[in-house]
Parts: sequence; C-alpha cells; structure tokens
Amino acid sequence: MYSIIIVEDDLNIQNQIKELLVELSIQKDKEFNILYYEGFNQSLKDEIMNHNIIKIYILDIELENSISGIEIAEKIREEDWDSEIIFITSHDNMFESAYRTVYNVFDFIEKFQNMDTRLKADIKKILNMKLDKKILKIENRHITLEIYLKNIQYISRDKEERKIIIHADNDVEYKVSKSLQEVLELLDGRFVQTHKSCIANKDRMCERNYAKGYFKLDTGQKIDLLSKKYKKGIEK
Repeated sequence: MYSIIIVEDDLNIQNQIKELLVELSIQKDKEFNILYYEGFNQSLKDEIMNHNIIKIYILDIELENSISGIEIAEKIREEDWDSEIIFITSHDNMFESAYRTVYNVFDFIEKFQNMDTRLKADIKKILNMKLDKKILKIENRHITLEIYLKNIQYISRDKEERKIIIHADNDVEYKVSKSLQEVLELLDGRFVQTHKSCIANKDRMCERNYAKGYFKLDTGQKIDLLSKKYKKGIEK
C-alpha cells in the first residue's frame, strides 16, 4: 500500500490536485490511498506514525487554522526520513525557510507558477523511483544473482575473460558468463546498446557525446563506450 497525503486548506487547490491525480490514473490503482487534510489533526498524526507504507506528502506551507506545513514536515521527519515531501505555497519567499528547516525536501512549488506541470512531473519521478522493483535475475555457476534494474548503471564486455561486467551502484561489479545479447533480452526498455561492448541504463545517462564517443552517468562517471551506430536506438 502507498499513500499520497495532501494537506491543503484551499478547497479549490485541493480539487485541482484531485483532477491532477485522476489524470495520472493514480486513483484507479487499488494499491494507492489518497488522503486529503485541511490541517494537522489526530488522523494525520496517525498516518505520520504509520511506518508500513510508502508516502508522498504534498504540504501547503501556510494553513489558516493549523500549524504550518513546515511544522508538519518537521513532525514527519521526526518519525520518517524515507517518505517524500513536496511543499506548495503562494509565496516564494518561504523557499529558503522551508529548505533550511526541513531535511530532504523533494521540491518546492509555487501554486500559480505551472503547479500542475511540476507536480505531475514530481509525482511520476517519485513513483518511478520508489515503486521500481524490477530485478535482473541470472543463474551464474550455481549462484543466483539478483539486482534491481534501477541500480544497474551499465554493462560492459570483458574481452580477456570473455564475460560481461555488470556495473552497479556503490562501485559494485558482477562478472557473469553471459553474452551482452543474452543479458539484454532479460532487461526492460530502459536499457539500450551504446557500443558493441556496452549496454547502458538510459535512466542513468545524463550526457551523450557521439562525436567524442562517450556518455556520462548520473554519478558523474564518463564511459567511453558510445557509438554513432547505435544512436537511433538510444534516442528513440
């Protein structure tokens, strides 16, 4: 079960967010619980204390008959460092105070500055990040290797040992007796061939330079395994 918790005392803004969630088809997903509050109360406190679900909080900073969204966020962080917090407000001068006071804020959105577009993008990004449980499973010499796809940065071929190397987060490497093509068939659409000796996770690529033959990962690492031959498949 996952919860999206909206704390907003302006019913017009509440309805705007409801329409946005319907557009994202989140309310049709039975695994999601969408909760609306006009301020801090015992029910919201109970939700904060529930550690068994993943949560996204959308908090209005200024609440007329309640403690502020910033104070609610502080209460959240006393109990929960994993759930995501998005602040919405009518006043951009609250930006610094929110980020200075609350640990790990996902975003700060002004209500009347493309709120719908930004909020939709944020929710999609969080859900992709939080709910991505797809795994690469490989039997390798009587050992079963299981890796979250989102944690795989790229896969290269080791010519000397005739194996492939799966490069994962935290500088972890796995050597497997498979071909690139065999492993590519086990992966999903986020993985593309970038070179005859490389498959990369497009979600982890932040820069591609075909002229110089390299791409950069979101870690900042530069990988010199990008060929123009595979550009069409990468860019589609």
